[in-house]
Amino acid sequence: MAAIRQTFFQECEEQLAELETGLLSIESGDSDHDTVNAVFRAVHSIKGGAGAFGLDELVRFAHTFETALDLVRSGRIEADAALVRLMLRSSDTLADLVRVSRDGGAMDDQRVAHLHDELTRIADPDAATAAPAVSAPEASVDQTANAGEAGDDDGFVPLQVSFDGLLGGDADAEPVAADSIFRIWFRPKPELYAKANDAAKILREICSLGEADIACDVSAVPVLAELDPEGAYLSWTIRLVTGLGEDAVREVFEFVEFDCEFTVEQEMPADPVFDFEPEPVAAVLDQAASLAEGEAEAPAIPQKVMDRIAEVAVKDAAPAKPAAGGQSAQAQASQTIRVDLDRVDRLIDLVGELVINQSMLTQRVTEAGIARLSEVAVGLDDLEQLTREIQDSVMAIRAQPVRPIFQRMSRVVREVAEMTGKSVRLVTEGEACEVDKTVIERLADPLTHMIRNAIDHGLETPEERVETGKPEQGSVRLTAAHRSGRVVIEVADDGAGINRQRVLEKAVANGLVDPNAQLSDGEIDDLIFHPGFSTAGSVSDVSGRGVGMDVVKSSIQALGGRISIASQPGAGSTFTMSLPLTLAVLDGMVVNVAGQTLVVPLTAIVETLQPKEADVHGLGETSRVVSMRGAFLPLIDVGHELGYREAETDPLDGVAIMVETENRAQSVLLVDSIVGQQQVVIKSLEANYGHVFGVAAATILGDGQVAVIVDVDAVVAGRRAEPDLANRKRTAA
Repeated sequence: MAAIRQTFFQECEEQLAELETGLLSIESGDSDHDTVNAVFRAVHSIKGGAGAFGLDELVRFAHTFETALDLVRSGRIEADAALVRLMLRSSDTLADLVRVSRDGGAMDDQRVAHLHDELTRIADPDAATAAPAVSAPEASVDQTANAGEAGDDDGFVPLQVSFDGLLGGDADAEPVAADSIFRIWFRPKPELYAKANDAAKILREICSLGEADIACDVSAVPVLAELDPEGAYLSWTIRLVTGLGEDAVREVFEFVEFDCEFTVEQEMPADPVFDFEPEPVAAVLDQAASLAEGEAEAPAIPQKVMDRIAEVAVKDAAPAKPAAGGQSAQAQASQTIRVDLDRVDRLIDLVGELVINQSMLTQRVTEAGIARLSEVAVGLDDLEQLTREIQDSVMAIRAQPVRPIFQRMSRVVREVAEMTGKSVRLVTEGEACEVDKTVIERLADPLTHMIRNAIDHGLETPEERVETGKPEQGSVRLTAAHRSGRVVIEVADDGAGINRQRVLEKAVANGLVDPNAQLSDGEIDDLIFHPGFSTAGSVSDVSGRGVGMDVVKSSIQALGGRISIASQPGAGSTFTMSLPLTLAVLDGMVVNVAGQTLVVPLTAIVETLQPKEADVHGLGETSRVVSMRGAFLPLIDVGHELGYREAETDPLDGVAIMVETENRAQSVLLVDSIVGQQQVVIKSLEANYGHVFGVAAATILGDGQVAVIVDVDAVVAGRRAEPDLANRKRTAA
């Protein structure tokens, strides 16, 4: 049961994502029938599964929510802006109820009751404010204990089920039309019970649609010695009289349509042709016996009956509509499986070890002096290609779109906008961009901080926006894109931008900056990442405690990424995060620097070259630049920058590597020599040692040596900022 319960909550996450996606589509004006149906099905599925586990509070709220959605689906009410906002808040509450049901904890009962009242008043403005318990209508079931006595010889046990007043009528109500009579056959599969579903709940749901007569077929039940406790042997035939259509009947089976077999057929309207008095049963049996013995002739069928049969045959000649839950529906089942994440992580670790061992084997063959065209060398090349394909395929298993994390930010925007009294619209782009699952999981907190700051600090109040000629509703844009082997996520707002004068004054007051210091706009913007820094005038539920942006920077750096700011007064600010696509492997250029082996990520390299004396120029007292194609690029000695040597080496004795940072700025890194290109497995340095300037991570080379992976952006940025050399030497050592 624990495993089934876990599967249910996993499916709840998918249904909640579907629910929010649909509601956001409706909010943007896409309120077509399919979207509304998808939203309704999501809530209906959650309610059905919750009922199987006795999660009564979740069932009650989901039922009320579902009722309101059904009114929208049937067209009885319009999904205007106010209603959609209510639905979104209800979606958030439903997600909280799912979380509490899964992890435990307490819910805000007043909040749930308030939303319950609002949803109830949609259908009935005069409804009571108390949240009534939602339960299936009580059925009066008369069933004889001994099926052999009450049933017929074929093993059918009739159940007389009475649901008085279920459709709001009474005993004197008008008879239901014959075209509202359905005959339903329902047989569960063992999978239905394995997923903690209950056939009795399906039958009660059918009965809730109208008046039902149910017969249970027990003929397939084996003797006790042959009975499988996990098997499914019962089936039911139901005659349902309802004022609803066939779609409503089939909807009952949506949650279990692949775990059962069922048919829904509408009975033909009563025909006066067939309205004749049947003969007594005894007479029919006597006549059948006489026919079998050849003592009597078959009775003639009345001509009017034959005419009616021909008429019906012509009418029903059209192809029959395939029954839901049949073979065609099963063929469309999703070809996916659920795999425990630990197993995937283990597989990825093994592939990483495979890459390392393949590299070591290649190294040993090279050291042995075996010719590159030999069979051994060719076999190693094939092994390398196969290893890379396996690695790519395994990494694709963990790759997931950023859509779930982007959808989660919609709720953050709604909550912060409500707390600050601002009108905000979230625009998302690139939701299909795929990133390693580990990266996605650790993006939630940084993105939440940035979204909250963008609304609280970036966007103006509606009155201020109107005064400056802007729309009353502010905009926050969240985008993701692949760029140079990395994923770039941007959070942009159209607010007032960073007030640099205020930031500088606050930094001076806190002793972070010398009052006489001359800082560029970028350096002033970077001050907001300092721990404890805040420009908020007072502490609120949203901000003002000086905790947030420094956490964002630390979290992004821990993922091997970087964050930058671009702000324009009056036009807004853009925060750009650059992250690796995966935390497992990368293609790198192996280089030698001052006797050390380093790896430079291949995605940052533009080209390599041998500097010429005429191309190298001094700049200031210590800096040097290289002339390339009419441009002067900074020349950075990696060994000196990382503290491996005291003095900078002669550029003419080394190899220059042109690199491009995330902000598209180009620089030239000077190394002693290039060993070659290699795929390396990333090993976190921070988790095992600590943060080191200019180092993104570490790896194990083919000869077993540990090499560091250079953080190109940090080295280039550190050169511009001229950090303390002694500190660099200490951290690098």
